[in-house]
Amino acid sequence: MKRWYKYIKPYLPYFILGPLCMIIEVAGEAVMPKLLGTIINSANEGTLTSGKSLGIMALMILIAIIMMAGGVGGAYFASKASVNFAADLRADIYGKIQRFSFENIDKFSTGSLVTRLTNDVTQMQNLINIAMRMALRAPGMMIASLIMAILLKPKLSVVFAVSIPLMLVSVGFIIKTGFPRFSKVQTKLDKLNSTVQENVTNVRVVKSFVREDYENEKFKAANKDLKDTGMSASKVMIFMQPVMTLIMNITVVAVVLIGSRLILDPNDGMLPGDLSSFIMYVTQILMSLVMVTFMLMFSSRALASSKRIKEVLDEKITLDDTDAKEKDKKIEDGGIEFRNVSFRYYKNSEDKVLDGIDLKIPGGSTVGIIGSTGCGKTTLVSMIPRLYDCDEGEVLVDGVNVRDYSLVNLRDGIGMVLQKNTLFSGSIAENLRWGDEDADDGQVKRMAEYAQADKFVSSFKDGYDTLLEQGGTNVSGGQKQRLCIARALLKQPKILILDDSTSAVDTATEAMIRKAFKEELQGSTKIIIAQRISSVMDSDMIIVMNDGKITGIGTHDELLSDNVEYREIYESQTGGKN
Repeated sequence: MKRWYKYIKPYLPYFILGPLCMIIEVAGEAVMPKLLGTIINSANEGTLTSGKSLGIMALMILIAIIMMAGGVGGAYFASKASVNFAADLRADIYGKIQRFSFENIDKFSTGSLVTRLTNDVTQMQNLINIAMRMALRAPGMMIASLIMAILLKPKLSVVFAVSIPLMLVSVGFIIKTGFPRFSKVQTKLDKLNSTVQENVTNVRVVKSFVREDYENEKFKAANKDLKDTGMSASKVMIFMQPVMTLIMNITVVAVVLIGSRLILDPNDGMLPGDLSSFIMYVTQILMSLVMVTFMLMFSSRALASSKRIKEVLDEKITLDDTDAKEKDKKIEDGGIEFRNVSFRYYKNSEDKVLDGIDLKIPGGSTVGIIGSTGCGKTTLVSMIPRLYDCDEGEVLVDGVNVRDYSLVNLRDGIGMVLQKNTLFSGSIAENLRWGDEDADDGQVKRMAEYAQADKFVSSFKDGYDTLLEQGGTNVSGGQKQRLCIARALLKQPKILILDDSTSAVDTATEAMIRKAFKEELQGSTKIIIAQRISSVMDSDMIIVMNDGKITGIGTHDELLSDNVEYREIYESQTGGKN
C-alpha cells in the first residue's frame, strides 16, 4: 500500500467514506436477525400485539432504508475511488513508457505494454472497488454476527470452532493454488494481444502473401492457450463456491439439530425465535468468509497485475538527460562530429553495428550517406538525436556532446524522416502540425508545396482536413513520404535527417524536393540516406559505408575516381554511363 498511496492520497475522502458507509450496512445486518427473533418469540408466547408488530416492522423498514443508503453510498464512493485511482495510475504508466528508450521498449513487447496499461490496471481497479465494499464489511459482519450469536447462545456457538477453521483452511488452499494460475493468465493475454497487434498492423502484408489461414491458426493457438490457462484459473473459483456452500449448509444443519434439541430440553429453555436468529447469524458469518475468499481471489489476480505494473514503473530508463551539463543550450549551427564511435545493439555481442566511426559534418552542408543494406547507415544518424547512445566514443553537435543537451532541446533542433513513415489518425493538417503546433494554414500549405504534397492534398474533397486512418493507410506510400517530409520541414530544424525517405517517389519529384531543401533550409545541415546514387550525387559530401565502417568520404567525382564500392554502386545503377 505504501507504493500505491500516491494514487490514493488525492481521493482519500472517497477511500474513507466508502468503507464507513459499508459499516452502516453491517450494523443493520447485526440488528435485523435479533428483531426477527423477537417477533417469532412474541408470537410463540402469545404476547405479540398488532401495535408491537407494527412498531418492530416500522423499525425494520427504517433500518433497511438506512442500510440501503449505506450500501449505495459505499458503492458510489468505491467506484469514485477505484476509477480515479486507475486513471492516475494508467496516466503514470503511459508517461513512463513515453520516456522509455528503445532499449527499454525492446524489453517489453508491444502487446505486453498494452495489456499492462489496460487489463492489469483494470484488475487493480476491480480489487480496490471490491476491497472498499468488502474489506470492512466482511470482517465487520463476521465479528458483529459472531458476538451477537455468542451473546444469544454461547453453548450453540461451539459449532464455529469447527466450521470457521475448516473454511479458512479451504480458503488458504484455494488462494495458494489460484495465484500462480492468474499470473499465467496475464502472460498468455500478452501473447494474444501481441498476435492481434502484429496482424492488424501488418494486414496488407498478410493479404499480399495470402497468409490469412496461417494467421488464423496462429491466433487460434494463442486464443486456445489463453482459454486453457483461463479455465485452469477459473476452476479454482468454480471449486471454491461448492466447498464454501457445503461447509455453510453443514454448519446450518448442525445448528438446527443441536438447537432443536435445546428448544425441546425443558432445562435449557431456548426459544424458537432465538434459533431463527442464530441461524441467520450463522449464515452471515459464513457469508462474510465467502466474501473474504472472493476478495482474496481478486487480490491474487490483482497482485499478479500489480507486479507487472511495477516492472514498468520501476524500469530504469537507460537514456535520459539527468546528467546533462548544457540543458539550456539549443542547436545553433548544426555542425556534427563523430569521435571514434562504436555501437552494439546487443551489449554482450562481439559484432559491432558501428565500429570506430570518425566523421566531421560542417554546419549547413548537405551530406549523402550510401552503402549496402544493413551497413549501419540508420544506426549512425540515430546517434545524433540520441535515439541510441554509443557504447564507445562520443557524438557532438555544435561542439557539445549530445549527452550534455536536454533531450527536448536536442531533438527539437533535429527533424527526422525515418525509413518507416508513420502518420497518425486525425486530419492531414493535424499530422503536419506535429512539426509546429502553432503553424498557421499558410505555413502548413507552403511546406506541403516544398515537399510536393500540396497538389495531391488539394485534390482531396476535404483538402487538409482530410482524415487519415491509423498509420495513414488511406494514402499511398509516396504520398505518405511527402507528408512526412512536409511535417519535418515545418519544424524548421537546424539538422534534417532523411532516411531513405524519397524511395517511393519518382526522380523528378525527388529533384524538386531537394531543390526545396536548398531554398528553404539554406542554413540547416541536411543528411540524406539513400539507395539511389541520384539522390546524393549533388551533395557537398558523400559518405560510403560498409559493414559498420566508413570506407570513403568525398564528392561524387572524387569517390567515382578513387572509391571502388561507390563506383560499383554507380555502375550497377547507371550501367557505367556518366
